[in-house]
Order: sequence, then C-alpha cells, then structure tokens
Amino acid sequence: MGTVLTGPLRPMGPDAVARVEERTRAAALRYLAALNRHDADAVAGCVAEGFVSEHAASMGQGVTGRAAYRDRLDGFLADFAGLKYDMEDLVVRDVRAVLAYTMSFRLVSAGNAPVRLRGVFRLWVDVDGLVARRIDYWDGDEVTRQLAAASRANA
Repeated sequence: MGTVLTGPLRPMGPDAVARVEERTRAAALRYLAALNRHDADAVAGCVAEGFVSEHAASMGQGVTGRAAYRDRLDGFLADFAGLKYDMEDLVVRDVRAVLAYTMSFRLVSAGNAPVRLRGVFRLWVDVDGLVARRIDYWDGDEVTRQLAAASRANA
C-alpha cells in the first residue's frame, strides 16, 4: 500500500507534477464511475487497504479499511436505489482532489422517497492510484427536509 502525502508539496519538475495530478484525477474519476455503476467490488477496488472514509454530515457513518467499507457497500447501494453522482467540478492539486457533485437516488428504506442534494468529496490518492482517504460533505438537514416532504406527499 502506498502512502498518502498530506504535508507541503515536495519540489518536483513539471512533468512529475503532471503525472501525479493525472494519477489523482484518474483515481477520482474511476471512483465516481464505479459508484455510478453500482458495482460494490469496483468501488472497493478503487480504495486503498487502509482507506479512511469520513462524513461531515451527522447522518453519515465513517469507516476505516477497505474490507469494512466493502462490507457496507451492498447495503448502501441497495438502499440508495438509482444512485447517481453528477460531477459539477473537479479540482486537482498534487495527491488531493476536490470533487463537487449532485447526488440523486430513491431511498428504499423511506418508501422510495426521491432525494437530490449537492455535496463535495475531498479525496487523497496514494502512490498506487487508490483513494486513501475521503471526506464527504453534504447537508443532512436537506435530506431530512426532502424525506419529510415525500412523506407528506404520500400521506
């Protein structure tokens, strides 16, 4: 497993910087594509063995380790029917990527209530081109509002 660079950028030539940033960009896009295919094995294959997933939203649940993350993916993908991440923006610098998205799905556990919200992934990519850390930012209150509105509409 490769290490994640989290400190100041190391001096390197423009070709080396371009290669690192292309690896980071490719990893971010591969991860998003696997999520959009609803392929739990492919999603897990995009993350490092020691993957750390954090959620800034109180409704989210973090997890550490590829195996633990993989164990959760089937349930997540089943509950978030029709999951789709539309990328709004991707900014890459060195081993870090910031990917803004609009996420849409039908929450099966809430009677197939439709949800659409905006969020941001902060990703760190290791030297092997795998996502080593992810922080996911989204508005849990917005999810609650949309679920309540769907519940009222179906009552």
